[in-house]
Amino acid sequence: MPQYPRPSITSAVNRHSNVVLPTPPVATRKRKRGHQYTVSYSEVQEFDQEGRLREVIVIDDTPPPPTASPATTNHTAGYSASYQPPQYSAPIRTRARAAAEAQAMSSSTSSTTLPLPAPKKRKREGDVETGTIAKKAAGNAQLTVTGAGASSQWNNTNGVTSAEQTAAQPACDDKEGHYIVTPDDIIHKRYRTVRLLGQGTFGKVVEAFDLKTGNRVAIKIIRAIQKYRDASKIEVRVLQRLKERDPMNRHNCIHLLEWFDHRNHICLVSELLGMCVYDFLKENEFAPFPRHHIQAFARQLLGSVAFLHDLHLIHTDLKPENILLVHNDSRTVPIPTPGKRNAPPRLKRILETTDIRLIDFGSATFQEEYHSNVVSTRHYRAPEIILGLGWSYPCDAFSLGCILVEFYTGIALFQTHDNLEHLAMMEMVMGKMPERFGRAGARSKPEYFKEGNKLDWPKPKATKQSKKEVRATRSLQEIIPPTDIINRHFLDLVHKLLIFDPAQRITVRDALNHPYFAIAVPLEI
Repeated sequence: MPQYPRPSITSAVNRHSNVVLPTPPVATRKRKRGHQYTVSYSEVQEFDQEGRLREVIVIDDTPPPPTASPATTNHTAGYSASYQPPQYSAPIRTRARAAAEAQAMSSSTSSTTLPLPAPKKRKREGDVETGTIAKKAAGNAQLTVTGAGASSQWNNTNGVTSAEQTAAQPACDDKEGHYIVTPDDIIHKRYRTVRLLGQGTFGKVVEAFDLKTGNRVAIKIIRAIQKYRDASKIEVRVLQRLKERDPMNRHNCIHLLEWFDHRNHICLVSELLGMCVYDFLKENEFAPFPRHHIQAFARQLLGSVAFLHDLHLIHTDLKPENILLVHNDSRTVPIPTPGKRNAPPRLKRILETTDIRLIDFGSATFQEEYHSNVVSTRHYRAPEIILGLGWSYPCDAFSLGCILVEFYTGIALFQTHDNLEHLAMMEMVMGKMPERFGRAGARSKPEYFKEGNKLDWPKPKATKQSKKEVRATRSLQEIIPPTDIINRHFLDLVHKLLIFDPAQRITVRDALNHPYFAIAVPLEI
């Protein structure tokens, strides 16, 4: 399948040591009181090459895309960049295009609702910041429902429109078009609501009891606003493709049981799973996972994403929030506190099973279709996206590299909300930007460079705190010390996933054949 140049896997791993060491102890992290960030959504306008207006939902921590022809993807060449001119066929109804057809918000009175869970926050070594995402389909709910099911049509089959049906029934929406979740509410004459699991920009996720099968399920209820209803059709289309190509779910992507229209709300039903990996890390005080768990997670994630890429799909929003544990079962073990002689040991939760599911395909994009300028959550965003060079399959590989490092350390690799600072941190972690990639970036974003292709950091306006945090960023070899053969192979794999130039980045399919996965990692805590 034409994707992008596949570099040969030349392992730089030292094979002379067979010593197996336990997971290095994690020093107590000092909580810094840094910047407080608030990330919110905004809608910006883009014009494609043919002059069609599109609206795209982006997060406000980055400058909005310019109102110009966006960098797009060349399907035959694979790596999409500004120096590969975009090719468009017939207009495609994507999430970005659907957002441009937004209609007036329907509002109605509210009734008693279930209490909303506390908003999910991402630690910044002690500080908090909201980890929101461009083009989200259900926010960072504890359970995000995606998948493919069967339903005859979007509207009711009795000839009554959704608006007419809603008008004839008691109000069920709040003023923002979210469905008002109440205990023991019956949805679609089949599902009895149990509790609210989470809420995002595009809707809510609830736990419900299936009166037909006796099982508990998760239902994502899309807001009763036309642009979100239209956008949900894109997600259903993707999920139908996934289930059609993998009916036995061997690739660990969540499957829908069905979808339907309930009182002007598109509802997507899936199996009820455990918490997301980020929530587990948070409840575990951001303690790293054992190395044998990291290997199991890595194998599953690379397999899931390779399956997507084989279907010409790019997830574009890989992060721990979009990885669900199948089971939350864990045991608690005491861990000695390093550096404190008589301090009581801290407790660490160890998962009993490492089965996971990849979720939230609301931002997934087919390779041959329209690519928005800005995708991915900030912490996992590839450099080619920041530099406006276009993006393709390799951006998923970069996100996976960031995720694997986070599994190893317990905290996000890049904790920033500024593009130039982000690129400076990348150079601290990954080494200097290659000359060819830097020249391309300088042509696209000259404000980030000086003397041709050198990153212009620090700018005179950079704060002392920003400079300090960039200087404190460790190299990849310092983060993952090559103390034994396991770490050396793991370091080599992550290094290949985090290469600046996407044309040189390892593909997820090739990554599955990396020597790291041939090692039997011993059980550790």
